[in-house]
Amino acid sequence: MNQEKIGKFISELRKGKNMTQVDLATKLGVTDRAVSKWENGRGMPDLSLIRELCDELGITINELLSGERINKKDYEEKFEENILKTIDYTDKKISKTKKIFKISLIIVISFILCFISMFIVDINRMNNNKPVLFSTWGYDYIPAIDLHEEEIELAILEYLQEENDNQIKKHDNEKWFISFRIYLLEEKKRDSLYNVYAWVLGESYYDKNNDVLKESGFSIPYKFVVENNKDNFVVTKIVNPRDGSLYDDDMKKIFPSYVIRDIKNVYTDGTIERLEMDIQKQVKLYFHK
Repeated sequence: MNQEKIGKFISELRKGKNMTQVDLATKLGVTDRAVSKWENGRGMPDLSLIRELCDELGITINELLSGERINKKDYEEKFEENILKTIDYTDKKISKTKKIFKISLIIVISFILCFISMFIVDINRMNNNKPVLFSTWGYDYIPAIDLHEEEIELAILEYLQEENDNQIKKHDNEKWFISFRIYLLEEKKRDSLYNVYAWVLGESYYDKNNDVLKESGFSIPYKFVVENNKDNFVVTKIVNPRDGSLYDDDMKKIFPSYVIRDIKNVYTDGTIERLEMDIQKQVKLYFHK
């Protein structure tokens, strides 16, 4: 079916009857844009309009579908030809409609799946106490508080406290106080093994005639290996760099490079001062109950 030929045929017949596109559109109850679309070969009249259109133009349906006048001799042959063309046109239109429907359905399903995936990603991130990437779209969800970091800090503090309290003391009321700054808490196995890189300040004090005096202390970097056994966090290993000429080489072997950069500023970035203030608070609480 040649839509361009049919369009030109409609245009010639309309003009032959001294009708504008608006006139023909008004008679058929459609817009002039619809008539223009037919005449430009960009579409066909709806099946419900074909009979009425043919009556207005003074032609038969067979002639409309042929895009030309048909003499009686060729009428039957053209009729059969147009039936086949109409069937073919209808099949193609149905196929095109199905294709558009399938594409639209795929787009809609893809959008829904994408939306659901984004939602699941954010819920999982919230479950793991991580910031959302997209949004929870109004979903009111409060993730459980993750206390692992606090529990690991407590395990380290208990370990250091015990290790130092077990040392030989020069005074009966001598007491060690510990404060530390964690630079990196590195998870090696999910929820079970951690490497913790920190700077530790430890000082021991004793009371002499109501005068609190400092006995000794240390200020060094540490690597702690902490294991979680059924939510029981325990320090299983510690590593320190050796003093003197071996210090720099040991630091490179023990600590990640970006942690080393931070550690080098420990005496200039206020870290030591903060740790010292923390220890002094502990000292006052302990000796001035």
